[in-house]
Amino acid sequence: MVCADETRDNIVRILSLPNLPRTTDSWADRLYTCTYALPAGSLVLSVKELADPAAARSHFDGLAQSTVSARPIEGMANLGLAAFESTDGSVVFVKDSFVLTVDASALPDALGPHSVSRGAFAYEVSTAVLACWSE
Repeated sequence: MVCADETRDNIVRILSLPNLPRTTDSWADRLYTCTYALPAGSLVLSVKELADPAAARSHFDGLAQSTVSARPIEGMANLGLAAFESTDGSVVFVKDSFVLTVDASALPDALGPHSVSRGAFAYEVSTAVLACWSE
């Protein structure tokens, strides 16, 4: 899903890009990574597949503890989605036995025609992925 047409189309729409961005993907150690080569820099989406929801939550908690600037995304827990964001422009969600990371840290502080912050951009991309994500 993170490298699928729907995600690419959402990125094009959000940033008003004239063309689809080039992507590269990889699969190793149960981690699927898709890197988008955007005009302003790289956007990296990854999904870590864990054995079960408890393992996914443990992995998520470890990421949150090791991220110095991690702060919970308010309201997501009420929807059954634990999530955090960092000041570098990354967001991380846990859903079922998967952990989704959208890393926009290599992008400028503001992008697109509406000068959206990289953190807001990462959040918007992640919610687009989660909206059609099913186990």
